[in-house]
Amino acid sequence: MTEFQFKEIDEEGMETLDAISSANKFNQWMYDTISPYCNGKILEIGSGIGNISSYFLKNGANITLSDIRDNYCAALKTNFKDYNPEIININITDENFDSKFNHLFGTFDSIFSLNVVEHIKDHELAVKNCKKLLKENGTLITLVPAYQSIYNGFDTALEHYRRYTKKSLTQLLKTEYTITHTQYFNFIGIFGWVFTGGILRKKTIPAGQMGLYNKLVPVFKVIDKFIFNSMGLSVIAVAKKK
Repeated sequence: MTEFQFKEIDEEGMETLDAISSANKFNQWMYDTISPYCNGKILEIGSGIGNISSYFLKNGANITLSDIRDNYCAALKTNFKDYNPEIININITDENFDSKFNHLFGTFDSIFSLNVVEHIKDHELAVKNCKKLLKENGTLITLVPAYQSIYNGFDTALEHYRRYTKKSLTQLLKTEYTITHTQYFNFIGIFGWVFTGGILRKKTIPAGQMGLYNKLVPVFKVIDKFIFNSMGLSVIAVAKKK
């Protein structure tokens, strides 16, 4: 293995992605939040089973999907066979990244990753390598879990190294990028994460809980707007390649 350590079959991650896959209102909310920043030729780092990828494909985006795990890449090929998108297996911190992936350097106008960077031990190297894949003035959109203080059993089961704040995410990116936008996302999700992962000590998100949450997304969106995205379960940064 390289320094991006991972289990070959990500059972907890797959169960979580399956639970979220049916949460159409939540997925639409996340898509609507990040998609305005994704333009031109797009690369998604860590597509998983394609919960957000599907929205880009349905809307005709020029998008390349990717993941580090073969089983996820296989799932993407099956799930999106009608769209036939480019799907690549890429390790963004591969020790031979420059020689393996130099054919992709300067290829993409936009790169986004949703709940990926927290899985990577050397996250500084990850954002540097993303920069190599971007065109001049290309955009990197990063969504990661927020607040180390609520790190719990969910994070451990999902192999998270850390959680972030706007400040720490900005600190990670600012050497290689110019930050153009930051915000928190999904304030009410904090309470579910703390209760289920911290108090009940669950390792995966219960499908029933996710279903109830999904039904209430319209209310949660209003709450996020009311508090001006000042707090949330996730933090988002949009950055331009220097």
